[in-house]
Amino acid sequence: MKRVVVLLALVMAITTVLAGCGKTDAKMDDIKKSGKLVIGTNAEYPPYEFHKQIDGKDQIVGMDISIAQAIADELGVQLEIKDMAFDGLLAALQAGKVDMVIAGMTPDEKRKKSVDFSKIYYQAQQGVVIRSEDKDSYKQMSDLDGKKVGVQLGTTQEEIAKTQVKDAKITAIASVGDLMLQLKSKKVDALIVELPVAQVYVSKNPELVIADAKPNDDVGGSAIAVHKKNPSLVKALDSAIDKLAAEKKIDAFFVDASNLMEK
Repeated sequence: MKRVVVLLALVMAITTVLAGCGKTDAKMDDIKKSGKLVIGTNAEYPPYEFHKQIDGKDQIVGMDISIAQAIADELGVQLEIKDMAFDGLLAALQAGKVDMVIAGMTPDEKRKKSVDFSKIYYQAQQGVVIRSEDKDSYKQMSDLDGKKVGVQLGTTQEEIAKTQVKDAKITAIASVGDLMLQLKSKKVDALIVELPVAQVYVSKNPELVIADAKPNDDVGGSAIAVHKKNPSLVKALDSAIDKLAAEKKIDAFFVDASNLMEK
């Protein structure tokens, strides 16, 4: 009787493993069968992704969206965009609500525990945005110690504020635009923002400047997140990124997105 029980347990274990293997690497097939690539993003992060009125219609545009469209074209499918809060993107990915996340996301070790990433598609530094009147007050990161620091919720910048600014009084909210308003209204003393994003906002707000203080970014760069155990999809993304980089299209997408903000 004991042998029968052991044999049944072994059969059940093998069945479970085989069932799991059947689900592994299935996302690429799902995308091809559905005829669409569903991406999750947070359209509050120009020039990566943002809302823009074009021909009287609200559209989500930006460098990341152009990259996603190029990937969809490579796969021969339609692109579908789902806009949501940044801190909910990975949960949506794990729940199967989106096929991938592209949102200027840094592939840090904490995120790698729950999802897989493509290779880095864009390398950017971090910046500190302050009011012009305070331009001589923030020469190094230690000048932020004990200050009110604004960051986008759930981002690498939030982690930088926690680890690189001593006794920081952190305000973490979803919208970078709202953070800029917080800074201008003196509700926070400074913002930690990815440098290209900071440059865009500073160019449109003369009362703001980028401080001399520079955060240390050991991770750096943006990558595309996908559900774990989908190597075929990761390989396809890496191949598309290599092609776009070789053709200098990613840099062109960044310039186009920045110019679009000025219109």
